[in-house]
Amino acid sequence: MPRLTVAQAVVAFLARQWSERDGQRRRLIPGCFGIFGHGNVAGLGEALAGAAAAGIDLPYRLCRNEQGMVHTAAAYARMTDRLATLACTTSIGPGATNLVTGAAGATINRLPVLLLPGDIFATRPANPVLQELEDVRSHDISVTDALRPVSRYWDRINRPEQLPAALLAAMRVLTDPVETGAVTLALPQDMQAEAYDWPAELFAERTWHVPRPRPDEAAVRRAARTVTAAHRPVVVAGGGVIYSGATDALRDFAERHGVPVVETQAGKGALPYDHPLCLGAVGVTGTNAANEIAASADVVIGIGTRYSDFTTASGTLFGDARFVNLNITGFDAAKLSGAQVVGDARETLAALSSACGDWATAPAYRSTVAELGARWAAVVDQARRVAADAAPTQAALIGAVNDAAGPRDVVVCAAGSMPGDLHKLWRSTDPKAYHVEYGYSCMGYEIAGGIGVKLAAPDREVFALVGDGSYLMLPSELVTAVAEGVKLVVVLVDNQGFASIGRLSESVGAQRLGTAYRDRAGGPLPVDLAANAASLGAEVIRVTTMAELRAGLAAAKAADRTTVVHVSTDPMEPGPAGGAWWDVPVAEVSATAAARAARAAYETGRKARRAHLRPS
Repeated sequence: MPRLTVAQAVVAFLARQWSERDGQRRRLIPGCFGIFGHGNVAGLGEALAGAAAAGIDLPYRLCRNEQGMVHTAAAYARMTDRLATLACTTSIGPGATNLVTGAAGATINRLPVLLLPGDIFATRPANPVLQELEDVRSHDISVTDALRPVSRYWDRINRPEQLPAALLAAMRVLTDPVETGAVTLALPQDMQAEAYDWPAELFAERTWHVPRPRPDEAAVRRAARTVTAAHRPVVVAGGGVIYSGATDALRDFAERHGVPVVETQAGKGALPYDHPLCLGAVGVTGTNAANEIAASADVVIGIGTRYSDFTTASGTLFGDARFVNLNITGFDAAKLSGAQVVGDARETLAALSSACGDWATAPAYRSTVAELGARWAAVVDQARRVAADAAPTQAALIGAVNDAAGPRDVVVCAAGSMPGDLHKLWRSTDPKAYHVEYGYSCMGYEIAGGIGVKLAAPDREVFALVGDGSYLMLPSELVTAVAEGVKLVVVLVDNQGFASIGRLSESVGAQRLGTAYRDRAGGPLPVDLAANAASLGAEVIRVTTMAELRAGLAAAKAADRTTVVHVSTDPMEPGPAGGAWWDVPVAEVSATAAARAARAAYETGRKARRAHLRPS
């Protein structure tokens, strides 16, 4: 029985965990990110430092912000179809609470991340210790409890004997596509350093088999009856299509039965953009083509989607449709009163297609789909068209990055106005080429997430598109990219403020309050973001025109180190509209005419909302 500290046992265990699906086996947790403090340096810090000498392969990487390392782990998990992730360790106090935002994003997006925050003393020799949260209700409450509501599994290890069961439970949740999300094991600092005689079996190599649950045959037959009765069906492809590797099954289903496909943010790339049945983005950030088809659909086939308010346009997009929901979780399959087909997306699509037999939509419907798709393609072409000597619009910038990226290269984005324009305008030919975090839409995700994508797919170029507002939230992870030799192309869009919220603020009568980077006198701030990026170790290319942008992107792609392309765009120049509504409540009474007009428009918009309560 090996005698190890709790921290040494954690490291030894994690290094021997594997995942397997469809015969493909890979390390479940191939590395650990962290920042050390008094709550983890003597425990996990010592264990990681001595890992190689002990024959344990668990590389450590230093990040610069705890939130950022969770974004990196989540992006890594997404890029590997949730079959691998990274561990993240912090000290107690602010290090632990900085994990909360990243953990929430991971859980919302159904992405596995493993969090190992330090914690207060389990033995309580002297209270309060540095950074301890004292709570009059119990001495067993600490700041790591803040991670409970954003974790799919949470445990505190107060005794060494508790560790084996907690580790096994953590791995089960990480590898369960139904339950996965953030997993937290809070490790009191005295327990980390305590030695124990462990059963040797704990450190045996262990493979976690990721299942492909097959759907209930009766549920498939019921769904097929609904689908084959449809005249204007549409598939809403969500992230589950891509995570399950169901893109070929989706293509087969769409082509065999003549069903058009629209895509959520997480599902974009489920079909190549130029496929005749692909209408691209749907919902608030969707295309006119996708939204028109969705609005007239009589049956909506949701595959691996959460049906967020952006997808449903706050309940106003889909008309008098019936829903058939294919999802690995019953929770999501039950939404919108849909017929529930619970199972793996790839297996369920194949079963549904077989049950639908030779049924197919009418040629006239498919012709309408093709016509709408061609019409939107022309809109995209026009939006991208800007003179070579002119300043880029955001739409033209997206087009230039799209042109610079190869078919397998990845665009990463998260918050602000760019995700909406990217959803509509980006032309993706690979299911892994589009990586936009829009479940939590977390500012600061882009650079940290780009690191995770590049670590998971080092053979792909990664373009991280980040606005100035989001950049200022978490620029420190540029240092991590430079230190780790992780090459990114960061396109830093400087439009002097929060462009997306500026437009939203104006639309609800708030007159762009607090959305522009200005001093108290209204003048521009003397902030040089390009110089800031250079000071953090990145190569920087400043561009002002479309011609310079294209040249700068080519140079950045050819570079062998992280390069920031700094470009200014006009925040008042929106991309093409997709015609969907989003519910953002407007003040019912106001002294300003703008707010009163916005309220009238709001009342009109919400009249289109449907409850979708008809039994399936």
